[in-house]
Amino acid sequence: MSELPFPVLPKTDQGKRICQVIRVKPERLDEYKKVHAAVWPEVLGALRKAHVVDYSIHFFEPHNLLIAHMRYIGNDFDNDMKGIAENEATKRWWKLTDGMQESFVPGATGSESGPGWWTSAEEVFRMEG
Repeated sequence: MSELPFPVLPKTDQGKRICQVIRVKPERLDEYKKVHAAVWPEVLGALRKAHVVDYSIHFFEPHNLLIAHMRYIGNDFDNDMKGIAENEATKRWWKLTDGMQESFVPGATGSESGPGWWTSAEEVFRMEG
């Protein structure tokens, strides 16, 4: 077998990768970008405390989609997500940003209640290393 033209790195534990999708209201896009240019430190702290890392949100203009990607590196996902949901700054953040979004989740009423707000996307490919 011949050598590959690139180095192959050993597989590492990347944590749980999460990808979520929601629609941003076109008339609220500029406001959404503005508030996310200065996310409150308490919200970022709640995410870090809950072992969420490498969090990014991308905008896909043709369909007004927000696509979030993050990694969870803890070992008690449900409890850590509960901690985020109980954080007072996060609750205020959700009240601010939920009105800028439209959920694809049937029956969704907001980030703080209901069956969910952002829709989870299934991972169909991964390349590590």
